[in-house]
Amino acid sequence: MLCLFSKKSGVNLRALLFIALFAFASFTNAAAPADKKKATPSNDGLLPLDELRTFTRAYDHVRTSYVEEVSDSKMLEYAIKGLIAELDPHSAYLDKEAYAELQATTSGEFGGVGLEVGMDEGAIKVITPLDGSPSQKAGIKPGDIVIRIDDQPMKGKTLTDATRLMRGPKDTPVKMSLQRKGVDDLIEVVVMRDLIHVQSVIVKPIADDYLYVRIAQFQSNTGRDFNERLRDNLKQHPKTRGLVLDLRNNPGGVLQASVEVADAFLDSGLVVYTQGRMENSNVSYAATPGDLTGGLPLVVLINSGSASASEIVAGALQDHKRAIIMGTRSFGKGSVQTVIPITEDRAIKLTTALYYTPNGRSIQAKGIDPDVRLEKITNGVGQKAPIAEADLAGHIGNKDGQDIGSGSRERDAAINDDTLKDNQVLDAINLLKGLHILGQQAGSNLEEPDNKRAPLIAPNMDAKQPVQDKPQ
Repeated sequence: MLCLFSKKSGVNLRALLFIALFAFASFTNAAAPADKKKATPSNDGLLPLDELRTFTRAYDHVRTSYVEEVSDSKMLEYAIKGLIAELDPHSAYLDKEAYAELQATTSGEFGGVGLEVGMDEGAIKVITPLDGSPSQKAGIKPGDIVIRIDDQPMKGKTLTDATRLMRGPKDTPVKMSLQRKGVDDLIEVVVMRDLIHVQSVIVKPIADDYLYVRIAQFQSNTGRDFNERLRDNLKQHPKTRGLVLDLRNNPGGVLQASVEVADAFLDSGLVVYTQGRMENSNVSYAATPGDLTGGLPLVVLINSGSASASEIVAGALQDHKRAIIMGTRSFGKGSVQTVIPITEDRAIKLTTALYYTPNGRSIQAKGIDPDVRLEKITNGVGQKAPIAEADLAGHIGNKDGQDIGSGSRERDAAINDDTLKDNQVLDAINLLKGLHILGQQAGSNLEEPDNKRAPLIAPNMDAKQPVQDKPQ
């Protein structure tokens, strides 16, 4: 085969040996017993010889004719990068630095600007700046397109390239040029890198007997931290009437963490399932017995920056009718990326499956549609209170002596918690208060301090037990 192939292609022996190895691997796979194969190929298991000839010709021309000599090892690495990058926006080859960066991100600490980015039609697009990060303080917004980083054009660059340029030691500057919808000129910002400690879970009391829960990103320890902090706050505030779970601008992260968060609000049933070509890609994750909140009313906030793992949580709670989903449609990143080590310090991040909600809805390229659509108001906070009856000269006073003019109304509006200056959070709290009032009128037991409420959950759904996985 080598002799005949050599006459037709004219490539050297090294390239032929390279092809022979691939062909051998393909024939071996085709000859393997059916129960040993992990996936079913789209053809008969043989590599297409015409395409292999084309590849070896291109490979040989680069080796012999490129203006600068490129080593075989570097060319093969480039070939792997191109192969993975062409599949979809989320698959990637992770070299030593990129692999270390991914591990640092999921652990929750790294040096950089704190910006989550994705690919959009070949452009580097901001999904969200992380809470409290230098990027957020610099005014970078979701939807911004990154045109240049430190004067290096981002056209044709990969996510790994962009991430590498943004990462760096603390207190070092990085210049970024951004394109923003509705703004004609490029926006130039200088962001000072910092050590990014991503506090993935915040739980705090808010607005009299309600809890506000914010998850910024799903890291390896998010599920454990979430359960511990939620349990502690419910113990400290036994008269809690409801919760707001804020998943806005949460770019996702570790699948298992999202399952653990959804499980905290569910007593049983399916949380999410995945389907792919490989047998171990078809996995179901189920809730374990016990709703940590005892069925407290729950509102989940999402927006276009809510992606992946955050969409899993919102979709599961929506399908089980366990929560009211409020905000705007989520990002629609419903694919599973499995990090597969290929050497000690290199890996590939490969899309291996798609997520589905308990009711069988695919999240991919669609997202989660909220039950209550509510846009965020950015310029309506802190406006001067309109004139009131009590401000009018000669007005008739209140019989109990408690006249409330615009000055007092402004003081009422000057909420000491910045979270309540967010119209979406405030409306979520108002919705919970409305549910509480309706529950009182219907003879509900929402006033009981022991958190033993009737769960707002659909009938149980059969599912396999959760299986650990390592998608990002």
